[in-house]
Amino acid sequence: MANEKIPYKIYLEEKEMPQSWYNVRADMKKKPAPLLNPGTGKPMTAAELEQVFCKELVAQELNETDRLIPIPEEIRNFYRMYRPSPLVRAYCLEEKLQTPAKIYYKFEGNNTSGSHKLNSAIAQAYYAKKQGLKGVTTETGAGQWGTALSMACSYFGLDCKVYMVKVSYEQKPFRREVMRTYGASVTPSPSTETEVGKRILEQFPGTTGSLGCAISEAVEAAVTHEGYRYVLGSVLSQVLLHQSVIGLETKAALDKYGIKPDIIIGCAGGGSNLGGLISPFMGEKLRGEADYRFIAVEPASCPSLTRGKYLYDFCDTGKVCPLAKMYTLGSGFIPAPNHAGGLRYHGMSSILSELYDQGLMEARSVKQTDVFEAAEAFARVEGILPAPESAHAIRAAIDEALKCKETGEEKTIVFGLTGTGYFDMYAYEKFHDGKMTDYIPTDEELAASIAKVPQL
Repeated sequence: MANEKIPYKIYLEEKEMPQSWYNVRADMKKKPAPLLNPGTGKPMTAAELEQVFCKELVAQELNETDRLIPIPEEIRNFYRMYRPSPLVRAYCLEEKLQTPAKIYYKFEGNNTSGSHKLNSAIAQAYYAKKQGLKGVTTETGAGQWGTALSMACSYFGLDCKVYMVKVSYEQKPFRREVMRTYGASVTPSPSTETEVGKRILEQFPGTTGSLGCAISEAVEAAVTHEGYRYVLGSVLSQVLLHQSVIGLETKAALDKYGIKPDIIIGCAGGGSNLGGLISPFMGEKLRGEADYRFIAVEPASCPSLTRGKYLYDFCDTGKVCPLAKMYTLGSGFIPAPNHAGGLRYHGMSSILSELYDQGLMEARSVKQTDVFEAAEAFARVEGILPAPESAHAIRAAIDEALKCKETGEEKTIVFGLTGTGYFDMYAYEKFHDGKMTDYIPTDEELAASIAKVPQL
């Protein structure tokens, strides 16, 4: 049972909340490859990126030298509504598993958006407002990012146009309604509202959509409407920067009690959650100050790290975005309509891709039914219904804890619980009724998709 010296929940005081974001690229000897202009094949300039993104966000995207970037006071004041978030010792899960491992999870679901996405949404909305824009456009998969951005835009009085992956739009109507409650317009993607959406529908009739499709539509909507810019909830370096508050708080809470983790686990789709959680720990590893095992967990239906190729590829299906060097399944890859909608992206953050390529982190893919089995086991003993995305990290944490049970090792495991699943009951219903399936793409399917990646 609980050790009296270490509480179930470790809370930081408000004054201990991070004052700056941490930029892991500053400590990387080999930096992530630059974004390329698909027309010229040359690195994107700030002026080119500013046609799509907010000016100060472009500066953050290109910053590879400053280790710490101060968080503006207006953003810190907003963070205080739900930060610092708790680091929880999963004593009940440990007892259920009868493992000698110590399991902790950083809980980011204690805000209206239900996830970690608000950490970057409020930052991006702040910079859009500061620039004097009318509004922003974006995509969303499961709806957590769209919900977070809708809330942030409402706070700053900005218009918000959201393109939601069609299968999630249909499976998760309540997330859609939360976005509309905050004043956002929500369109199922691909749609007939944009030229790129029409082309995708013509090429893939009846498609259930993907994050790559929705990104294309959101970018087109931004560049064709005066006073708008596009914002993204994952993948980009600026997003991982904002999400570093997760890892900074986690490290501060662990340091408070002299706890050193052995294994740090996060789900991985585009990389915002995992990148944010591991950043300060990875910084220590890069600087030679400490060592950790980092595990990225992705769906077997969309295995960009474990089965993709490290290549330059388009960030979107419509091929209107810059080229990024990343682990990719090909921008034309349309994932199976699984229930972890926030992980249905064909590529991976350039930062995480480079770290993985250097052997500094591990990756594994897991089947959907195994993920929901872990989610249910966690909910029954820890009292939180996890989002399907977060449940990927739970699956790996349980597996690692069971290995400790076999070997008798007392390892300390930390994972990110970055979303709640209370709007994902359709998925849980499918699981409980035995109607959930595990689709895993064949080698031939992936090879055909990757073969269409631009040859540079």
